[in-house]
Amino acid sequence: MKFKSILCTSVFCFAIYSCKTQTTKTVTKVESNTSVYDNYSYTTDSLLKHIKTLSSDAFEGRRTGTAGALKAKTYIIEALNKLDVGPLGAHYEQHFKFDKYDAVNVLGLIKGTEKNNKYIVISAHYDHEGVKNGKVYNGADDDASGVSALIAFAEHFKKNPPKHNVILAAFDAEELGLKGAYHFVKDNTIQQRNIVLNLNMDMISRSDKNELFAVGSRYYPKLKPAIDNYKKIGKANLLIGHEGLGDGDNWTYSSDHAAFHKAKIPFIYFGVADHEDYHKPTDDFERIDTVFYQDAVETILQVFKQYDALEL
Repeated sequence: MKFKSILCTSVFCFAIYSCKTQTTKTVTKVESNTSVYDNYSYTTDSLLKHIKTLSSDAFEGRRTGTAGALKAKTYIIEALNKLDVGPLGAHYEQHFKFDKYDAVNVLGLIKGTEKNNKYIVISAHYDHEGVKNGKVYNGADDDASGVSALIAFAEHFKKNPPKHNVILAAFDAEELGLKGAYHFVKDNTIQQRNIVLNLNMDMISRSDKNELFAVGSRYYPKLKPAIDNYKKIGKANLLIGHEGLGDGDNWTYSSDHAAFHKAKIPFIYFGVADHEDYHKPTDDFERIDTVFYQDAVETILQVFKQYDALEL
């Protein structure tokens, strides 16, 4: 889900939950070749299996605190464990409470080859809207797509370990105000770790214009060259935009990356524009663009590799 700031005064803005109305204007397009890509860094069949499963009716829309969310949490942990991703702490679960909800983040750790104390957090949220009026809101794009990409990253790292330590974070309660991400960032144990970057994925599996946006380099110029110089592969066109510079709605605080940005931790958010099934019970697996999705995940993974090679 993305949030939109809609009520402003001359001094400040109030952010409320809303479906983001897309008003794309001028964006910076990363120019490159347009060849079809067929050399993925992960198993595409597994990626599609995970998103199809997590967005099935069996998971009941994955609303925070429900049996469907518990089932999703268990599924993610089992997938990470099978790929030899260990827990960040003693367990994969990071429990927290707010209002009437019992919530839990899922946190895995891949140790970097340089054996330093620097961590990159790759994140996506696994919660969604649940069941409303008897209809299941499966949230295939929002955000089973991001969580399944996390698992694809885990698969890649099994044979290609990163230089930096990497935390794979499947956050809970994003739809209820980015609660999982804020809890993660504020947790005393987490604060003892040197987090140098967050890459957040929220809605990456479909785009009528084949556009994948990268948001955040405006604030962290060191991260911009990796996007500017990126050579396009496949169907997904990587764009810089939605950074509050007259380039469409500002997505700086639209998803879990906001918690990192407010803590002065550099971030890049990857996502697509809203579509006709956004926050509707029709956001199903059958509606995603499988080729675009596969290429988007590969694009994000290749950008990660460039950041991993930097001294962050």
